[in-house]
Amino acid sequence: MQPAAGPELRPLSIGEVLDVGIKIVWRNASTMLKIVVPIVLPVSLLSSLITVSAQDEEFGTVSPTTGEVTYDAGDIWLYVTASIAAVVLSLLASTLATGACFKGIGDAYLGEKPSAATSLRYALRHLHSIVWVTVLGWILVILGFIACVLPSIWLYVSFALAVPVLLTEGVKGRKALGRSRRLVKGRWWPAFAIIFLGALLTGIVSLVIGGLLEAASLTNPDNNTVGVVTGTLGNTVATALTTPFSAAFVAVLYFDLRVRKEGFDLQLFAERIGLAPRPETGFRPPPPESAQSPGGDDPPEPEEEPRSDLPPYWPPP
Repeated sequence: MQPAAGPELRPLSIGEVLDVGIKIVWRNASTMLKIVVPIVLPVSLLSSLITVSAQDEEFGTVSPTTGEVTYDAGDIWLYVTASIAAVVLSLLASTLATGACFKGIGDAYLGEKPSAATSLRYALRHLHSIVWVTVLGWILVILGFIACVLPSIWLYVSFALAVPVLLTEGVKGRKALGRSRRLVKGRWWPAFAIIFLGALLTGIVSLVIGGLLEAASLTNPDNNTVGVVTGTLGNTVATALTTPFSAAFVAVLYFDLRVRKEGFDLQLFAERIGLAPRPETGFRPPPPESAQSPGGDDPPEPEEEPRSDLPPYWPPP
């Protein structure tokens, strides 16, 4: 008897990709928060402290005669350096959180229960590769922007799957970018629509949270403590809510393109990364020979109603 096939994957529409991504995050919300918050919270706090400490109350001197404001060069460079350090820390935290979310979402997509600790360890082991492929992609996008705006948009979408490719297939650097581009080729506009709509949804959430906390900070604008608290809280909440969804949309897009172009097989992929068979997801090993009928024919299996709560979270076609 042959092993039962895994869930039959089919190409998804743009709306279905977004829907599947939302369902994965929603059904594993606590794990996603455990992945993102421990990374983002301390970095957000440190970034806020760096920025606030660089702002001297006497920053800028007003001339009593002309009313012109003059700035000390040392203070300016201190503020610029602090701001750059805060941005670099935030980008590193965001990169690590996104990589860990990709791992957790991939596990959930295959029917496994994602683990925050496992996802974080996995992302940390591959952090240097994730940072490199991300930086390399952005360098090419910026060069495209310098040449013309449209090439930069095309490159950004074409390279959007580089991190899932790296974490899933072990392809690194420029090869990961090339692999991403080949997957997107021929499906650039649907990929653009998914990335744009996903960014729009997460951007609205970030703007709402940022607006609420900005209004709270305006109640006492001269209090640095209020600025640190609101800045840290706002960045942490916004990132914790948006990062998993952004990662999920890209991850599901990656799987969908592999289904369309390569006949991506969920069962074979699960076996490749070492996930154990699970009957409820359709990954069933062959029964022992004693369970087969005397004539050698396989015993009929009862029909089961398809479940929409199992991966990949949609009913079969």
